[in-house]
This record gives sequence, C-alpha cells and structure tokens, in this order.
Amino acid sequence: MKIEDDPLIAIGEIAQRSGVKASALRFYESLGLIEAVRSSSGHRRYHRSCLRRIAFIVFAQRVGFTLEEIAEQLSSLPNRHVPTGGDWQKMSRLWQARLDERIAELQRLRHGLNQCIGCGCLSMKTCMFTNPGDLCAQNGPGPRRWLGDAMPTAE
Repeated sequence: MKIEDDPLIAIGEIAQRSGVKASALRFYESLGLIEAVRSSSGHRRYHRSCLRRIAFIVFAQRVGFTLEEIAEQLSSLPNRHVPTGGDWQKMSRLWQARLDERIAELQRLRHGLNQCIGCGCLSMKTCMFTNPGDLCAQNGPGPRRWLGDAMPTAE
C-alpha cells in the first residue's frame, strides 16, 4: 500500500488504539520515530500504518532497546510505503541476540532469588560464603553476579 492510500487518523484515536499517551506520541515524533501530517487547522494526523511503528517502539522498549537504537532500526524501513511483513521480519532478526541476553539475565535473577542476587551488600548470612570480603565489588557497582560476572577469587 502506498502512503497516499493510507488513511489519516487524529492523535486521540491513534493514542486510544495504540495504548500510548498523546504526549508520548508527540515525543516520538520529536525524535523522528513517527511522522505526523498537519491538518489545515494545525492538528496532528497520523497515517494508520503508524500503529505498526508505535507497536514496534513499545515492544522494542520492553525488550530493552533504547530510543536511539529503535530510531536506528526504524531508519531502515521504507518511508514512502507501508512496511510489509517482510520488512518487519528482517528487522525482527535484530532482536534475537537482545532477547537471548534478556532471557539469560532473567534466568540468573530467577536462580538468585532462591539465594542472593550477588549485590555485595554483605547483609545476608549467605554473603559471607558467596561473596566473602565483598569480592564482587572489584568488578564494579550493582548486582555483579546477576549481571553475569563470575565470582572473583581472593588473591
């Protein structure tokens, strides 16, 4: 479908249909993630196909992509026609590594919930056994074991 054949929808309707607040839509527009057409009275209108882009943005954020990464991915889509299923399929391949990283992170968290998340707090009885002398802190701030660091050894 050519963009000229793609009906225009008011911002309120796009917000309602997408589940994204109008303020967020205006923000996405300011970043160039989505594009609006102005009516003669200056109101924003979006092509109906914009709903696909908004859905992509929402789920890409849930997967853990930054808005900058999302903008880079969306820049590879065609501007003059509604993206096809094939266009989206090509883009979805970029998500595989990120999803694998998130799955591994969530599995480490799930495992750690039964013990300790390896934060280096030394406040739990098990910390003196799993993180003696707060060795995890050598690798930096935050929940180092959860982030995938191996337990450092005492020298």
